[in-house]
Amino acid sequence: MEYRRLGRSGLKVSTLSLGSWVTYSNQVDSRHARELMAAAWDHGINFFDNAETYAKGESERIMGEALHHLQWRRESFVVSTKFFWGLHEGPNEKHTLNRKYLLNAIDGSLKRFGLDYIDLVFCHRPDPHTPIEETVWAMHDMIQRGKALYWGTSEWSADEIRAAWQIAERHHLHKPVMEQPQYNMFVRRRVEQEYRRLYEDIGLGLTTWSPLGSGVLSGKYLHGIPAGSRGALPTFEWLHERLLDPRRNEAVSRLLPIAKELDCTLSQLAIAWCAHNPHVSTVITGASRIEQLKENMAAQEVIARLTPDVIARIDEACTGATD
Repeated sequence: MEYRRLGRSGLKVSTLSLGSWVTYSNQVDSRHARELMAAAWDHGINFFDNAETYAKGESERIMGEALHHLQWRRESFVVSTKFFWGLHEGPNEKHTLNRKYLLNAIDGSLKRFGLDYIDLVFCHRPDPHTPIEETVWAMHDMIQRGKALYWGTSEWSADEIRAAWQIAERHHLHKPVMEQPQYNMFVRRRVEQEYRRLYEDIGLGLTTWSPLGSGVLSGKYLHGIPAGSRGALPTFEWLHERLLDPRRNEAVSRLLPIAKELDCTLSQLAIAWCAHNPHVSTVITGASRIEQLKENMAAQEVIARLTPDVIARIDEACTGATD
């Protein structure tokens, strides 16, 4: 496993990481989570991604229980969480990044995880109703109190990230270090264009999610929605239109021969393609089975096979299917 610095920080994260969205609680219980995390660890993964809102807090609890049983040294692994959506209906408890919510939310996450601190805390979405300065001060105080080590954003615009960074710079506060955007062969604009200046200007690191485009790039939805897949879950019916998008599935068909020539699966090709971008610190993968996790981990071997010619062919295959 290769380890990359998280942006300009000194923290190193595994190039491939393991996330809990969708799987924990919905598809994976505590025992299976522990088995998956142990297998990921054996493959060199040191970063495990989570969020307060995943399964309404259950995902954090399940991961915390797994960490308790695995008994890894706290210094040896990196855990994240994200705040914005909230778990309750109060006016200061959902869809906000105000100080009151953030400084209470971190305490809730720490309790569910059973940890003394969280390594990475993300502001899960921008909050147009709270001044960015208030959010920056709250995240700074969270770190000053020893409850988090680094903070960043998820799905913020380049302008919002730069504004937060400049406020922190002006007041000598802890600056946002990383962003967690969606990034895959079909969703590229934000990572490759909008954030372009931020990598050099402020040293922004990326922990990208959805390398398989909700599973479309695995090829499993070429012939409809199979039983047992994410798309078949009752709570994910909203994904059907995206999973069955004819433009994207036609692009997947064009990617098949490229994967075959590289002696890899479509999933491995898609994950390796994301990791090939030098601005990506880590690619967050998901798995509900050990076999699936092992297949994803083999994507590491494919990265070196992505020559400029192969990248150009992938771009051509995805023509008309990207954002």
